[in-house]
Amino acid sequence: MSDVLPPQNNFLIRHATLRQIQVFESVARNLSFTRAAEELYLTQPTVSAQVKSLVEAIGMPLYEQIGRNIYLTEVGNQVACSCREVLNHFSNLEIMLDDFRGMKRGRLSVSVMTTAKYFMPIALGKFCKKYPDIDLKMTIANRETLIKRINQNLDDLYILGQIPPSNMDLEVHPFAPNPLIIIANKNHPLVGKKVSLKRLSKEPFIMREEGSGIRMTIENMFAERGLKINERLTMNSNEDIKHCVVGELGVACVSKHALYLEKREGPIVELDVEGFPIEKQWNIVYPAGKERSLLAAAFLDFLKQEGTNYIQLEGL
Repeated sequence: MSDVLPPQNNFLIRHATLRQIQVFESVARNLSFTRAAEELYLTQPTVSAQVKSLVEAIGMPLYEQIGRNIYLTEVGNQVACSCREVLNHFSNLEIMLDDFRGMKRGRLSVSVMTTAKYFMPIALGKFCKKYPDIDLKMTIANRETLIKRINQNLDDLYILGQIPPSNMDLEVHPFAPNPLIIIANKNHPLVGKKVSLKRLSKEPFIMREEGSGIRMTIENMFAERGLKINERLTMNSNEDIKHCVVGELGVACVSKHALYLEKREGPIVELDVEGFPIEKQWNIVYPAGKERSLLAAAFLDFLKQEGTNYIQLEGL
């Protein structure tokens, strides 16, 4: 026996469209052409035309209109239920297709500046609760390394402070504040005092490595005032710098985010220095024209909508 349906049973398949089904389901649920048009971002004449075409395809009245009120007929109620089933099947199909496209089983690769490491693992953890089966890769690097990775198109998204050179064609999304502060050991003689930049220049400084955005910012600031930095040590990470400050080897400039896990009564304090905090910001960037995966697009939307919820600066 053939599995092919008789031609007469394929009438709706040939004459009804998914758009008509979607429009009528909205009209039936809202009992209003106007609200359906608003919900679907269509004009009211378009909604009326789509419903009329479906009624003609079915060949029986689906609703009655008395004044401004709409009442579904018995057939209309049955058709509305069937329309919802069709739409639900397509919704589930979209979810399944998202699986194949990588929305739930894909790979997400991000590279972030060193100060963002205090925030990014938290954001990724929250995101992974929505997509628990994805593969993650997170690279933490200084500005110079991040720019190299961008040029090589190694990752989906990048978070860095200063926007890269203008000759790089990038999509840039300003994201969150990244204030730079001066820190010292809690027993330092400058704690609790108003400190000029000139006075600060006499203090031994723990500096970040060449290629660091923070180092570039401090060097430019001192140079503009005709001052020199009394550099004692160069460190490659904020954690190393904080340990040096705890060891009373000097003062340092760090992102305020670097104190995220520090206790208020701990050994590190923020100094009140002229010109500080320097108000910087984090930016989310990726090469313009890059074909982002659906997973990367979802993570970008997540960062824009919820990312700052996992950044704490107050009270540090």
